[in-house]
Amino acid sequence: MRNVLITGGSGYVGSLLTPQLLNAGYNVTVYDIMYFGDDHLPKDHPNLTVIQGDVRDVAKFSEAVKGIDVVLHLACISNDASFELDEKLSETINYDAFEPLVVAAKQAGVKRFVYASSSSVYGVSDAPDVTEDHPLVPLTLYNKFKGMCEPLLWKHQSPDFVCVTIRPATVCGYGPRQRLDLSVNILTNHAVTNGKILVFGGDQKRPNLHIQDMCDLYELLLKAPDEQIAGQTFNAGYQNMSIMDIAQTVKRVVEEVFPEKGEIALEVQPSNDPRSYHINSDKIARILGFKPKHTIEDAVRDLCTAFRDGKLPDSMTGVNYYNVRKLKALEAA
Repeated sequence: MRNVLITGGSGYVGSLLTPQLLNAGYNVTVYDIMYFGDDHLPKDHPNLTVIQGDVRDVAKFSEAVKGIDVVLHLACISNDASFELDEKLSETINYDAFEPLVVAAKQAGVKRFVYASSSSVYGVSDAPDVTEDHPLVPLTLYNKFKGMCEPLLWKHQSPDFVCVTIRPATVCGYGPRQRLDLSVNILTNHAVTNGKILVFGGDQKRPNLHIQDMCDLYELLLKAPDEQIAGQTFNAGYQNMSIMDIAQTVKRVVEEVFPEKGEIALEVQPSNDPRSYHINSDKIARILGFKPKHTIEDAVRDLCTAFRDGKLPDSMTGVNYYNVRKLKALEAA
């Protein structure tokens, strides 16, 4: 299991995961359309292959996947807001292209296929603990397509083609290809840059996962025995905090790290985003022994350090930090 291909390997999580796997001794192929560039990848590493490719180009993907042991499928038009874009873009990348990729990987002799679904497939739930067998109640096309791909994967599960689905929480923290359109990252950016946090709603519960824990989980899935993960779906989300509680954490940490900014104001406005759910991640702890090592507070501190070090210039206006803005600017289709 030394040869790994990451679709979307130049994205937010991929930009941290790729160097991590290289440092761990893996041969890594990044297959990415490069909407956000690849300058943040360690392209001089002898064990890294970078391919600019579209997941809808199955012929190109079929060539790229030859000799690969494991595919980590992270590529997608990411997050609910991305559906402000042409719906067809998201449907073709997130859904239509999925099963042909799985088939191509299996035909090429890939031994393991890891699919990054999303905990947002649960929509709104009053259940105190949303486990993996909770009904999928998608609110947007993004989480609808994420959920619809899961049974397509199971069609191809076999002893020599081990398939596993992860439903991660919202990822947070600093990555080389930074996103600032995710809840913890948004609130931290506003606190540091504007000295004020806008909270939309506040009561909605959102599970979060530190980006380093996300990367550690993907690395674990390269090593886990077949019998532990074959045909399995795992939640991966921790600290099911309300948006208001996250905002209070951000306020406290930013005031501590940047005392010169004084008190950070906190303003509440109505929200049109009702998604609220409390996911339970006991299964992945029980079966794989996976528990997070980082917190939302760690993510905020990491972002504050990046701001302090000048790594996030033009954080309110730079389009590369914001998926929807970037794709609109590219007129992606």
